[in-house]
Amino acid sequence: MGRLFVVLSVAGLLALPGQARAAVPLTSCGTTVGAECGEVVVPLDRTGGTPGSIPLHVEVLPADGTSRGVMFLLAGGPGQGSAGAFALTDPEGAKFARFLFPGYTLVAFDNRGTGESGLIDCPGVQKTVPTSAEQAASLARDCADQIGPTRQFYATRDHAEDIESVRTALGFGRIALYGVSYGTKLALAYALAHPSSVSRLVLDSVLPPALPDPYERNVIQSLPQTLRALCAGGRCRGITSDLAADAAVVANRFEAKPAVGKIVAPGGKVITKRMTGEDVIGVIIDTDLNPGLQAALPAAIHAARAGYTRPLLRLFDLDIRTSVLTAKQLSFGIFVATTCADGRFPWTPDTPPSDRPAVLSAAVAALPAGTYGPFGTWSARLGSAYNCALWPTPAGNTPLGSGPLPDVPVLVFSGGLDFRTPTASAQAVTSLFPQGHLIVVPGTGHNVLNPLLQSLCPFEALQNWLSGLGVPSSCPRVPAFEDPIAGVPRTSPKKVPAATAVDVARSVREAEATWLEIAFSTVNLSPPGLYGGHITNTSTGFRLTNYSAVPGVRVTGSLKLSGGKVPLVFTGKVNVTGPNAAAGSLRVAGRGVSGTLGGRHVSARL
Repeated sequence: MGRLFVVLSVAGLLALPGQARAAVPLTSCGTTVGAECGEVVVPLDRTGGTPGSIPLHVEVLPADGTSRGVMFLLAGGPGQGSAGAFALTDPEGAKFARFLFPGYTLVAFDNRGTGESGLIDCPGVQKTVPTSAEQAASLARDCADQIGPTRQFYATRDHAEDIESVRTALGFGRIALYGVSYGTKLALAYALAHPSSVSRLVLDSVLPPALPDPYERNVIQSLPQTLRALCAGGRCRGITSDLAADAAVVANRFEAKPAVGKIVAPGGKVITKRMTGEDVIGVIIDTDLNPGLQAALPAAIHAARAGYTRPLLRLFDLDIRTSVLTAKQLSFGIFVATTCADGRFPWTPDTPPSDRPAVLSAAVAALPAGTYGPFGTWSARLGSAYNCALWPTPAGNTPLGSGPLPDVPVLVFSGGLDFRTPTASAQAVTSLFPQGHLIVVPGTGHNVLNPLLQSLCPFEALQNWLSGLGVPSSCPRVPAFEDPIAGVPRTSPKKVPAATAVDVARSVREAEATWLEIAFSTVNLSPPGLYGGHITNTSTGFRLTNYSAVPGVRVTGSLKLSGGKVPLVFTGKVNVTGPNAAAGSLRVAGRGVSGTLGGRHVSARL
């Protein structure tokens, strides 16, 4: 298993023979008992060519009892501050981190340019979610202008050296590292630069050091397989027989001729929405972080293939609205600065932006036929090369440490429904370590080890691995919060009780998925129905007000969560009105609705 560097606590560590005393004072902070905070000042430019320094906000949570070692916690992005993400100074954050790594002294710091460590905020672009390669490149260039010449000092190499500065400032010897998403790349970059300082690695949703791919090849190639995994076991029965084929047809069609249609925006205003093939793939990828989006996707994609684009256009609109983050949540400036410094682009770092389009077009044209499977070469525009095409020089090819990687225990987790960091990447990284072990968790998406995961298997595997016991190579499929929903009809027979009952049942399921989309976001939003009305979040579930997923059928009432199992089950009573509806009221219970519509008793399954 390899030897762990054992410490008793932060205070005890500093008194151990042979250990450097911490050069930075730590003081109590937050509401977690024992949590301490400090500041480690690092040079902006470690070559000394550009003056300046950055204060890194550091949080330390000593182990309960005898320490088994030191674990650095690395968040994703790039652009997410690790101290803010893991919240060790908050009792709930500390409880979960200690649950993951019992007996470890835990360390998290906000990476340079994030959180409380010299936050980089590009206020002119932070609140804009780019929906095309051209817009992304323009926003990145604008942000680069706002940051100024110091933008070149936020490469992964710089972030890795900051880990080393924090380690030595706190007086630690060998450390373990836990990375999530981009945090896995950062952990590996540190291991390449300082292999003798690493005791073990835990990698969740792996981004290899050479990625992201400048043309997004690995993500697009894995997409059909992951879509089929979403529907495996008959989960899309009655919705679609081949979601991957539906997605390819719709994406290619929308790229050739963007879909344009009317939808209802929050607040009730009818707006026109435009959607391209790039947007289709973007929505698909985002389902790995949002179970509501995932539940609604199959029916929306299948309907779009049949020519009914309104559900998918609305899904796209909600995805964009729920993807807006503050700079403290995720700094767009650091995201582009790091990505555009690291990228392995087809141009040299000093190539002027005006010369890059020709270089990029030639590189994409030279890709082998079939590189993108059922999708066209247009999908290369989802890659970082296009996003960084206008980034000022230098751009790209910042080297990482030379290695070699340390021969230490490495545990890797991959979600079977992870679109942005596919399992193939996890497999490739695991193979680099003689003591590497991969655990695939079907049914879950990006960031396997999260507090809402409906399975103990990955957590038990982690505990066993930390204790030197055997671990599995896979876990049972994680149950979904919401199974894929059936599509809602485009039209409804007027005032037919039995048909209205079916419409209401489908509307309730669609509303459940919509509510879940918002519940898993950081925005406060009352989403509208496909044809009007809205959902309001409540302490026990949600309320529908004239919610219309089917034209001419409106549903009003409160639904509350029933029990704590998944898929989620809601109960309540709804009133049904509308020009196409047989009016009345229905009881929602279990997986069905029943009651009286148009003077007749009716029932339908959700």
